Amino acid sequence: MTPAVGTRATPWFARRSGAHVAHHRDDWGDARWSFIYREGYAGEARERGEFGPLDGVGPGMLKPPVWTWEVPLYFWFGGIASGSAFVALACDLAGDHRSARLARATALAALVPCPPLLVLDLGRPERFLNMLRIVKTRSPMSMGAWALTLFGNLIGAAVGADLLGREKTARSLGAATAVVGGYLGSYTGVLLAGTAVPVWARSRSFLGPIFVCTATATGAAATRLVLSAAGVGPEHPSWTALRRVQAGAIGAELALSTVNERRLGRYAAPLHRSGKMKWAKRLVYAGLALQAAGRPKPGHAASVAYLAAGLLFRYAWVQAGPESARDDRLVAEMSR
Repeated sequence: MTPAVGTRATPWFARRSGAHVAHHRDDWGDARWSFIYREGYAGEARERGEFGPLDGVGPGMLKPPVWTWEVPLYFWFGGIASGSAFVALACDLAGDHRSARLARATALAALVPCPPLLVLDLGRPERFLNMLRIVKTRSPMSMGAWALTLFGNLIGAAVGADLLGREKTARSLGAATAVVGGYLGSYTGVLLAGTAVPVWARSRSFLGPIFVCTATATGAAATRLVLSAAGVGPEHPSWTALRRVQAGAIGAELALSTVNERRLGRYAAPLHRSGKMKWAKRLVYAGLALQAAGRPKPGHAASVAYLAAGLLFRYAWVQAGPESARDDRLVAEMSR
């Protein structure tokens, strides 16, 4: 049949009958900026003139991500777990095995909420199990599922070895956990950057390092609080070292975020409008100021501030995605 609105896929589509098709522009004007159109479907429009600048972008070019509150919370807990594994390895290398045991216990405690949060986001438990049927090395989601599973088994075995008094086994397993934790702490940022969402995709060179810095800072802060609760005082070398690590890592995260936002330009608008990002940075500055006071109690408050800032950073990055995906012009320009 010949459509009533004319011959399909021609510049005169919908013109002969006078009908109007939603979001359609005459003379292929809505496709002038398209690489695919220029290369394969130009036809008569190519003969009529040059292709002009990007204009008249239609709505709904990209479906916004639908991640809810479980995802940034999972990112945060996973970061604390991986950061605590780094701390445990450092303590073992420094000869402070008691602090290493406490750090491994902190990593396991932080990891416990991760699988339930991931399953809640996926909707059904079998979806997580289905991701373990194959290994897709080019898929951050597939590799992240495997990293979470491997990390959980390693840290669980390491804590079990600590409880059984097998120190050498616990240290070896702890070292392997820290290696896997390097991927666990960074893959979430790589996962965001691997999408078509403008603010995430344009940050592909920064999101991985940013997430690792946040993981290190929150892991050090959580372990430091656990050490204090276990009776480790300010005179202890590990307590002092963690004080420096948490400040250095969160400072590096803040610096990377600032540089990235400046290079993003207008792509960073969702982050600039995010109240969570603003509060996260304020908490970092407050934590650094409290830590500069040099007394133990303000130091505890600084660790709490860094943990809260890490959570807000995660929420800010995740929630900036849907707003960025709804900006059709940025989506079109990035695709161009």
